[in-house]
Amino acid sequence: MKTFTIMASCAFGLESIVAREVRKLGYEELYIENGKVLFEGDWLAVARCNLWLRCADRVYIRMAVFDAVNYDELFDGVKSVPWEDFLPEDAFMHVTGKSVKSGLKSVSDNQAISKKALVVAMQRRYGTERFSESGSRYRIDVSILKDEVTLALDTSGEGLHRRGYRPAYGEAPLRETLAAALVYLSRWTPDRILADPFCGSGTIAIEGAMIGKNMAPGLHREFAAEKWSYVPAGVWEEARTEARGAVRDEKLTILASDHDKKVFRTAQENAARAGVEEDIVFQKKPVQEFRSRKKFGCIICNPPYGERMGDKEEAGELYREMGKVFQDLDSWSLFILSGHPDFEKFYGKRSGKNRKLYNGTIKTYLYQYLGELPGKKQNDTAAHS
Repeated sequence: MKTFTIMASCAFGLESIVAREVRKLGYEELYIENGKVLFEGDWLAVARCNLWLRCADRVYIRMAVFDAVNYDELFDGVKSVPWEDFLPEDAFMHVTGKSVKSGLKSVSDNQAISKKALVVAMQRRYGTERFSESGSRYRIDVSILKDEVTLALDTSGEGLHRRGYRPAYGEAPLRETLAAALVYLSRWTPDRILADPFCGSGTIAIEGAMIGKNMAPGLHREFAAEKWSYVPAGVWEEARTEARGAVRDEKLTILASDHDKKVFRTAQENAARAGVEEDIVFQKKPVQEFRSRKKFGCIICNPPYGERMGDKEEAGELYREMGKVFQDLDSWSLFILSGHPDFEKFYGKRSGKNRKLYNGTIKTYLYQYLGELPGKKQNDTAAHS
């Protein structure tokens, strides 16, 4: 089967996690760049990555990398790629792009020039002046960084955060990809309690349940490359059969609570769509009422930063209350994502370590307070990731 360079894009700060996911799929030889992980693979690798990567944004085939300081060089670089080997005559050629620190600043002009070059490349094979573009969508990404152009063919279609269980995306700011990354960073294991006392639409709890049961996040959605006629027959079904066979019947204890009645109901509905409603105990209560006599649990949460509440001082007061409630959970490990600049001050305790992550465009930090693990003493300053 033909191989090519596969590129898994991701949010800044998640590269090492995505690399770990790719290696787990069996692709050991890879290299990492800012916001992407690259490796060699075939169409089965494309299918597996789309189905299994929890923390990546999209899976691309990287078509070319070249320098361009003017539009002629951009045109020639795009034209030189054998697009006709990938795109059928009726392909809907959708060009997207971005430009950072480049002389070719106009993204719309870059897209227009690239589309013209694509058409010329297609004419080499099909010998026609115009193309109907009535067939499947092929999204071609033209990214320029410091005059280096990367051309990539998107195999995913909708972003990988679109698992299919959360249709109302306006209700929760935390993407599934970041929620899964938080679970990975916590090193939570299914034999421990996992709790989110700010569950909102349930994303962290649901992603935790899917990880605990080894459910491929893309198992119940479609991907752009599934509609491409030249992809070898049976590739996607083979990958899906593997994924279905990998699901574990794991007994989980996952607690999800929130004071907001509306989002609480949404969380339950989302869990049902994800197929993990039996693995999560939902409770309607504020964080001030969170209690547990169990030991060695793990809290992962994304409390308000002040933007949603419109008042950073109000968020600060919430953090004070969290500090009081969580101090009794001395054997628990806590992972709190916040974009509030004074989180630790209000919470009342410095974290053992923190990690910068981006929640969309918001710079946040994952504050980590490490408790004991079953059968093993562990202090706040121990390395945990």
